[in-house]
Amino acid sequence: MAVSRSASPSASPGGRSAALKCASKALLAALALSAAPAAAQDGKNYTRGLAAGYKASFLCSDIFNAGQSEAVIARDDLQRIYPELEPIIPGLATTIDREAKTVSVAFDPALPPRIAAWRPHLGCAQLPIGAKADAVAALPRLGVEAPALDAEPWPMGDRNASAKPSGDAKALARAVAAAFDRRSYGQGSETTALVVVQNGRIVAERYRDDFDMHMSQRTWSVAKSIAGTLVGAAQQQGRIDVMAPAPVPEWQTPGDPRAAITTDTLLRMASGLHSDHAGNRTDALYFGGTAVTEQATGWPLEAAPDTRFRYANNDILLAAHGLQSALGEERLSFPFTGLLWKIGMTRTVPETDWQGSFILSSQVWTTARDLARMGLLYLQDGVWQGERILPAGWGAYVSRHGPAQPASGYGYGASFWTFPADSGLPAGAYVARGNRGQYLAIIPSRATVIVRRGYDGANAGFDIDAFAKDILAALD
Repeated sequence: MAVSRSASPSASPGGRSAALKCASKALLAALALSAAPAAAQDGKNYTRGLAAGYKASFLCSDIFNAGQSEAVIARDDLQRIYPELEPIIPGLATTIDREAKTVSVAFDPALPPRIAAWRPHLGCAQLPIGAKADAVAALPRLGVEAPALDAEPWPMGDRNASAKPSGDAKALARAVAAAFDRRSYGQGSETTALVVVQNGRIVAERYRDDFDMHMSQRTWSVAKSIAGTLVGAAQQQGRIDVMAPAPVPEWQTPGDPRAAITTDTLLRMASGLHSDHAGNRTDALYFGGTAVTEQATGWPLEAAPDTRFRYANNDILLAAHGLQSALGEERLSFPFTGLLWKIGMTRTVPETDWQGSFILSSQVWTTARDLARMGLLYLQDGVWQGERILPAGWGAYVSRHGPAQPASGYGYGASFWTFPADSGLPAGAYVARGNRGQYLAIIPSRATVIVRRGYDGANAGFDIDAFAKDILAALD
């Protein structure tokens, strides 16, 4: 016997399709609701991992590179920082092992703590998220020792470094004092160190009460100018050609268009490469424990090289990575033996990732005096005590504008900035600039170098243009 079935919307092909669509929408909605908390939790946990890496990194570097106290670090390097990380950091349990020179910061009970470990001269390296403490033993280490230079005469050492200024000493002292008052050159600015060099000698020098001439700070993006100087030292020795394609190993597969990008183009922030975000935020590398080879080498072109200025850490990271590849067995030692120790910069620590690539876009610890030494090298056209360290005219090269320029008043050369045309500073002056108020200003026409270090917050800048003008006005 036939069974009679009532007609319903789902009984017809069209009705079944509509019903399936409704069911699919309901299922997708249910999946989205169930996945949303997990996705939010995953993102939150990654942010906690970054915050833990930030805390581990700065505690490690500030304690073992700089000898700073935990109280100073908590006040300066762990406050007035990235707003998404700052509120998390105080609640993260921390273990500091001063014998092993490691810092561990817990962030998730299901994962190992974030670990940063110190090595002589190479400073602190972060292990990747999820790595255990036994991975510290595999971190790259430097096999050479720094010369003892403190007792040598300035500029190699610290003896007889100071001289009386040529000019108005009282006006110079007033400008230096004003730089520390937290208002004259920027409301809420926080200066830790100032050094002024005139005619080769220090004519003004001052430190915050808890700092001294041998206490280092992170350079942030002043490291980019150190990278450009290091490339110059390698250029002088014939180890690299800045106008040739950058020797980045990951780009050497036949047909890779990035193989044509030169080191010069990378130093000028004009690679045309895409990146996740312009500016100085490479969180996965700086705080997440990824490697330079993971962070910087994989991005595709999105503009023709040398047609667009885009300020991004990756270009400098790639220039440094290419240089290290060209240096071969000297990939770790050359920054020290080829540049830093040759000019007395024995308290400058360029840090690496866990695979041994220098993070020369930001992660260098150095002192005001060491930066002054680098500025003096430029004033002397790359010659140091009779030895040519940089090619003749390298200062003109790093400060010469490329074809692609930023929209701001500051111009960009090959790892150094130039002052705005209306700054009132002499023509030919150029400056290294870093986050939180790090500055190295070089004024060749006045034989003057100005170094300012600080811990400025996000809403408190230091007016280096006005300060440099006041310093030069006080000097003959």
